[in-house]
Amino acid sequence: MADVFEVLGADHAQVKDMLIALEESQNYAPGGASAETVQSARQEVAKLLIMDSSRHEAAEEQHFWPTVRERLEDGNQLADEAISQESEAKNVLARLDKLSSDDEEFTALVAEFIPAARAHIAFEETQVWPSLRAALSAEEAAELGEKVRKAEDKGPTRPHPHTPANPAVLKTAGPIVAALDKLRDAMTGRGRS
Repeated sequence: MADVFEVLGADHAQVKDMLIALEESQNYAPGGASAETVQSARQEVAKLLIMDSSRHEAAEEQHFWPTVRERLEDGNQLADEAISQESEAKNVLARLDKLSSDDEEFTALVAEFIPAARAHIAFEETQVWPSLRAALSAEEAAELGEKVRKAEDKGPTRPHPHTPANPAVLKTAGPIVAALDKLRDAMTGRGRS
């Protein structure tokens, strides 16, 4: 069973790969692939980024940040800072989700999101994880990892910036919102490529 740091670390690695792909496609100079192919690939990477980030952040807000608050002396401050960063990201991703990759605003939002996402990942991995790793037993870290993984599996696939980052609200409303997201995805074919 993977512990919480392995689960979240794998998520972070996927996001980092998607950020690189978006960055490289933004700097694409026509040569081999057509501009249409590049735009289509950018759109698909952005959709996957939005879907994965939405599940990841919802799972963290349900399980990870409450544990940080409970187990670390400065947990409230750390969780508040991270959730603030995540709320800003949700707003950007919600706007990005409505745009086509050939839209100028799409490019501007991606350029805004990439450094913010990298800073957020670095904040978690360098400011939060070391202290939490020391505060949790191996068994507790594994149990938290399983909770986060299960929450991601059942989580929303779209950002919901107006949903409070409250674990009780997310555990109650989250499954309904996630089901609606997945229904919309199935009807539109989103995320199937």
